[in-house]
Amino acid sequence: MTGAVRDETPRNRTGGCACGSVRYRVDGPMKQVIACHCSICRRQTSHFLAFTAAWTDQLSVTGADRIAWYRSSETSRRGFCSDCGSFLFFETDGAEKVSISAGSLDDDTGFRLVAHIHVDDKSGYYQIADDAARWPQGGDDVPMPPRDA
Repeated sequence: MTGAVRDETPRNRTGGCACGSVRYRVDGPMKQVIACHCSICRRQTSHFLAFTAAWTDQLSVTGADRIAWYRSSETSRRGFCSDCGSFLFFETDGAEKVSISAGSLDDDTGFRLVAHIHVDDKSGYYQIADDAARWPQGGDDVPMPPRDA
């Protein structure tokens, strides 16, 4: 790992898909932004996926019936709007948090890209040119903020 993780806690945000069929609200703290360079995220976005996260019990969704879920591994699934195709959520089975596409936020003020994960899997046509932390493989060590942060 290289780089440093900044300690700031954005909170209470809204967002949604491109067509407006799915809207969400987070009533609580949110994780800073992580960039995932794994092959699934690259195929889904045609680049890397930037995401934040929230505690599942602090997320409310309007239009949840418009979310289509794709099981991307034995332990996780990805949710996108079935009308416009916007990627919105990533969930790991049994986790108390949900990852949220940073691009779906209405207001990203206060968020920073703090880490890159699966760096060894990134595409060869670009270089990572920031000072954010990097993990060659697997998970990210950027902790969720406390529920009451």
